Amino acid sequence: MKRCRMFFQHYLNPLHIFCRLRQAGLSAIAARRMSTVYEKLLYRMFLL
Repeated sequence: MKRCRMFFQHYLNPLHIFCRLRQAGLSAIAARRMSTVYEKLLYRMFLL
């Protein structure tokens, strides 16, 4: 169970999301905004 939790914490981490958005071709500003919204709306509510 701990391993599963660590897996999801890594892949759902806002910094990880930012990096994947940058790899997908988004500008740094757009990726930062999207990952910030993601962090505020979803990540903190469900994972912390």
